[in-house]
Amino acid sequence: MTYDEAVRILLSLGRELAAPRQARVQKFDLQNITLLARRLGSPHRASPCAHIAGTNGKGSTAAFLESILRAAGFKTGLYTSPHLVRINERIRVNGEEISDEDFAAAFTRVHDLIEELLASGALAAHPTFFECVTAMAFEHFARLHVEFAVYEVGLGGRLDSTNIIEPVLTIITPIDFDHEDYLGHSLELIAGEKAGIIKPGALVVGAAQPTEVAAVIRKIAKEKNARLVLIARDYRSEILVASPGNSRAVFTKLGSDWRLEVELPLAGRFQVQNALTAAVAARLLGELGFRMSDAAIARGIAGTRWPGRLQQVSERTSVFIDGTHNPAGARELVAFWREQFSGRRIYLVYGAMRDKAVDEIAGLLFPEVEAVIATAPRQSRAISAEVLAEMTGHHARQIDVVPIAEVALERAMELAGADDVVFATGSLYLAGDLLRYWPTRGVKLAGAVPAPAAAAVRRDS
Repeated sequence: MTYDEAVRILLSLGRELAAPRQARVQKFDLQNITLLARRLGSPHRASPCAHIAGTNGKGSTAAFLESILRAAGFKTGLYTSPHLVRINERIRVNGEEISDEDFAAAFTRVHDLIEELLASGALAAHPTFFECVTAMAFEHFARLHVEFAVYEVGLGGRLDSTNIIEPVLTIITPIDFDHEDYLGHSLELIAGEKAGIIKPGALVVGAAQPTEVAAVIRKIAKEKNARLVLIARDYRSEILVASPGNSRAVFTKLGSDWRLEVELPLAGRFQVQNALTAAVAARLLGELGFRMSDAAIARGIAGTRWPGRLQQVSERTSVFIDGTHNPAGARELVAFWREQFSGRRIYLVYGAMRDKAVDEIAGLLFPEVEAVIATAPRQSRAISAEVLAEMTGHHARQIDVVPIAEVALERAMELAGADDVVFATGSLYLAGDLLRYWPTRGVKLAGAVPAPAAAAVRRDS
């Protein structure tokens, strides 16, 4: 099977989530992935691994930890979602995306097994997109003899396809409201689903959490007889230099002389906390007997690359592409703006999914900016630019409707002066669309995408 055929079949299965109306009745369980993994020879057990769940920062924390492990000399596997530009991004070995050839080979092995299981009646229905790609990651990492794998949960935790692994380390990053139709409409319910990745006797690192979330994590850890290390209780971070792409911070442990100064290539104060969580996790791996040093931790953090998170793609006109998609992330983004761009005008390109808290997010972001360009990612769950503007326009001084994301970005750059800042945010899918487009900007835009006229709605400040 060719790479293009493999991608076509996978995408025919849909993506991680169904449309919102379908989502409420969609069933998640571990039966399919358990059967697939067993019939593949249990590749998920081929190497030690870490498992990371949370609402915000889980992908960045996974990237930090994988980079640290690589700096310490491990051959690493990293499994994350969603992808931004190419599906291959989800499966990486030693920081490199799986090749098209290896992707096609891994999918062929999984697909042939699925066809066999469907024919025999062992599977009642075809596994989902995410189940298939997860099985491919297990298979690929085992075949390439990865020495340590890092798995990011796709959705929730307890019933996520990654939750058949047996990690030596579990990380819970900050938990907040997101995917409520799937996980529940209270922080306690959401926390219960995400902390569902904690295994009996596990070593768990917990990032700073709201009080009610921390209580749920402590309860589940106690029930599972897991060792819980709490970042907020035991560790501190201090930012020495804060800039969009080159910050420095120092980490310390209370009651200890441990001190580690690090350089961070990822922007935002929240990334300092993600890096601290990864650093603590790495030190704990050292306590378990894995080779690790503070020097490797510092090198790994400094070498981390994680696109689509406050990513600056242009300095001439400051242009940032970001995947913020929930209220907690929006609050962090506002803090970043106020710290880094006080007194400068911000032009915001915003597009989101229908199942997100768009009015709440708009209420946080839109009053901070000079103008909003409402747009839409190329994704079936996206809210249309017109509906988005109608729902959220009351929060903005000015809102323009530009349905095509690439045109919306160009519109924002036309509006922005030399000292102004352009941000595109609201969805990782929007970030992916624009990161895919950005290298092609030298091609005449009209030749790449149609350019409809922008509709503008202006409101008094």
